[in-house]
Amino acid sequence: MQRKSPFATVAEIGLLDARWKGGYWGSLVERLASTMVPHMWKILDDPATSHAFANFRIAAGLEKGEHSGPPFFDGDFYKWLEAASLAYATTADSSLDALMDEVITVIAAAQRSDGYIHTPVVIAERAGKLLSGDLTDRLNFEVYNMGHLMTAACRHREATGKDSLLRIAIRAADFLKGYFSKPSPEIAKNNICPSHIMGLIDLFRSTGDASYRELAEVCIAVRDLIADGTDDNQDRIPFKLQRRAVGHAVRANYLYAGAADVYAETGDESYLSALESVWNDVVERKMYVTGACGALFDGVSPDGAEDHQSIQRVHQAYGREYQLPNITAYNEVCASVGNALWNWRMFKLRGEARFMDVVETVLYNGLPVGISLDGERYFYRTALRQPKELPFFLRWPRSRASYLSSFCCPPNVLRLIGAASAMAYAVSEDGLWVNLYGSGSVDTRLLDGSRVSLSQETDYPWEGRVTIRVEAAPDRPMRLRLRVPSWAAGATLRVISQAREEGLKVGEGSYALLERLFAPGDMIILDLPMRPRLTIANDLVEETRNQVALCRGPLVYCLESKDLPENVGVEDVVVPSDAVFTPRPGEGILAGISALEGEVLRLIADPPGPELYVSLPPHRLEKFRARFIPYFAWDNRGQSEMSVWLPLRWA
Repeated sequence: MQRKSPFATVAEIGLLDARWKGGYWGSLVERLASTMVPHMWKILDDPATSHAFANFRIAAGLEKGEHSGPPFFDGDFYKWLEAASLAYATTADSSLDALMDEVITVIAAAQRSDGYIHTPVVIAERAGKLLSGDLTDRLNFEVYNMGHLMTAACRHREATGKDSLLRIAIRAADFLKGYFSKPSPEIAKNNICPSHIMGLIDLFRSTGDASYRELAEVCIAVRDLIADGTDDNQDRIPFKLQRRAVGHAVRANYLYAGAADVYAETGDESYLSALESVWNDVVERKMYVTGACGALFDGVSPDGAEDHQSIQRVHQAYGREYQLPNITAYNEVCASVGNALWNWRMFKLRGEARFMDVVETVLYNGLPVGISLDGERYFYRTALRQPKELPFFLRWPRSRASYLSSFCCPPNVLRLIGAASAMAYAVSEDGLWVNLYGSGSVDTRLLDGSRVSLSQETDYPWEGRVTIRVEAAPDRPMRLRLRVPSWAAGATLRVISQAREEGLKVGEGSYALLERLFAPGDMIILDLPMRPRLTIANDLVEETRNQVALCRGPLVYCLESKDLPENVGVEDVVVPSDAVFTPRPGEGILAGISALEGEVLRLIADPPGPELYVSLPPHRLEKFRARFIPYFAWDNRGQSEMSVWLPLRWA
């Protein structure tokens, strides 16, 4: 039986309760197990490349050497271990289970007797270069790493039934209990990138030990003690007074997700007031059409403040309202993951479709763009436009790379792919919620212990028909809720039961409610219109003024130069407002992916010179057919230009 947090509307299903089978998600999860997790293990196990596992072996005294890599490398490794656990949940692969056992044995040997674990410090202590003590430096990310350890341990236990990693996580959490037992401003500063708040709540839910829930509350409250806080770390003002998203987007989204977890267990309304206000700020003014967050490489906050002394540097950050550049978009993939984790928790609190709409946007756009279709190359940042050349330097590769010196995003992508099946459904006191669509099945228990089992057949997101069959249901009336996305105006719903068919009205951006006595064999058919849509942004988004993005269903599309005629650049393409686009099957590496094809315009004009401003040259517009591909699929056919937003010509 699932446990519902006391102040949540819905509860999660069990990790093993839902399965994807075929289609978009089935293929993705199969690649997670067959390619993504094993390939990433080779990277993390290779000292010549990443040194991640070597750090644990050295800390455990199994090898000689020094720490190598960023201070948050341990957390990256724990995220891979979480992804491996989620892959094991779908495959029960004995070799993967044995590998995890081996890895966990080494991690246990690297842990200090007091529960502290952070390989740079443990290695330095072994070498006599550092005396044992408490947390050393906020930018060592010690608490962040332990947070990912806690979450990975809970997933590993759910997937395997083993407590080996959980015991390590409990000892680490108990160390933190001692550390935070006497809160101070100096201690508070170690709350950087607070994955540990989510991790502590995971640990509380897994063990039932309320001290971990209480510690999570302390970890938020102690931030208020910081007198010289920064917007970059969301500690300039107390959390409960925050109303705008500021600073480092990954740290921000992790904080918001953790605070939502704490509210679910405590019911402190001041948490919810802050979360709702910040959510509105993000979704209405600071989120990209792909669900990505964190527009700025580097900036200042508050931007344009009258009091110059109050301005502080921010990086990888939320900018001002409507500041959403395309070429220079930072959009770290981890911020997209954090956005999905936060919105998933907000959905559990409120049971509202608007939160799952954001989760779905990330899952089909901001998340999968972070990994190549073959599962072996990665983006760190995710621009929405890629020109041929830039007259300035931007850190991070312009194409996906096989390894990134900051390797936080790739395992984050993997663990969210593995977790998506458990987000597809939820349960409440009165029934089952269907949140995401994809071929597969769910067999779970409602909160009263009664069993419900459904299967889905669909080619979503390429097609909009979803057929749900009831395999088992309670012997009493049950409520079944199906999410109708906000883009799905005109959706229809039919219920076929015992040779009777009934059509129901449904509204977009909400959950369609069916309440009845269901029986095995009952069938529900949801048709979501998949008309291609030309999307425009608010006029205050300067870089997309009089431009459009092409969307279909939950997918954002882009134009890649690989699909253009010779001598036609992405910058030459204009989209008429009455353009009609038709789905077309992808080819080669894009097989199984629906492209969109339609008649657009080519701007023919003399190319601009090096001058900053020139007179409008003679020009003309010429019709031609162009092919658009899903945004997540770009940069899989070699280097190219790309743009999500294109100039609009009003018909």
